[in-house]
Amino acid sequence: MDIELLKTFLEVSRTRHFGKAAENLFVTQSAVSARIKLLEETVGIPLFYRARNNIQLTAAGQKLVRDAEGIVNLWNRARQQVLVRDEIETFLTISGVPSLWDIFLQDWLERLCRIKANTMFQADVQGREAQLRMLRDGSLDLAFTFDNPNESNLISREVTQVPLILVSAQSEITIDQAMSDGYILVDWGTSFALAHAQHFPDMPPPALRVGLGRIALSLLLNVGGAAYLAAPTARSHLEAGELFVVGDAPTIERAAFAIYARDNDRRQIIESILDEGLTDDGKDSEV
Repeated sequence: MDIELLKTFLEVSRTRHFGKAAENLFVTQSAVSARIKLLEETVGIPLFYRARNNIQLTAAGQKLVRDAEGIVNLWNRARQQVLVRDEIETFLTISGVPSLWDIFLQDWLERLCRIKANTMFQADVQGREAQLRMLRDGSLDLAFTFDNPNESNLISREVTQVPLILVSAQSEITIDQAMSDGYILVDWGTSFALAHAQHFPDMPPPALRVGLGRIALSLLLNVGGAAYLAAPTARSHLEAGELFVVGDAPTIERAAFAIYARDNDRRQIIESILDEGLTDDGKDSEV
């Protein structure tokens, strides 16, 4: 089967629009229609319900999405492996949720590249659900995330604790003032949300909700307000007097985990780079 058929199918399933899929794939809309028609003829069943401005997956199409993603990811990985230079012994794919790159993954990867010259890395930023799908289908070797997935086929290793501290663009304000005057609620994952709710059960609705610590940091520096930020991210701005710790506000600890498949044939190499490149007190947990 032509891999382009599956790529086109996935793009249409994402955009729900033949024209937008064509734009994203840099082909004509008629080419997209022809590819989808050929794929449907190949599998022998319709994959989309076609209505004006309403393209929806059929039940068969929904089933195909996950397998198609796995096939395309594995094909991309195989193609990358073929292109790896002869002197490279190992090729590893690594993914981190966005905030972890800002906190520690960027420094870790740079350090790893210096000590593992014979290993080639592909590093990406992805959400947790995409990470889990790719770990399951074998197209991703190592994922870094805040939430432990607790899946029997995956190994989870706690690699660091990230202290989240309440900081403000104003000095000497109370917790109540920080929570009511331009407070920005950052999505640091499920356990943070639970801890935050326990510490501040009666807080008013936040002024803004954001998905990344860096967005909150930029807003604090340029607009003002208060937010929970990772201590390593806030440190230089605290030292420069640009931000201030809100007195008596609780610190909320977030664990970060490295996740990899139990049956990955590179498992020994993965565990080796975790031992060499990360913290000394990481904990392994086969879940």
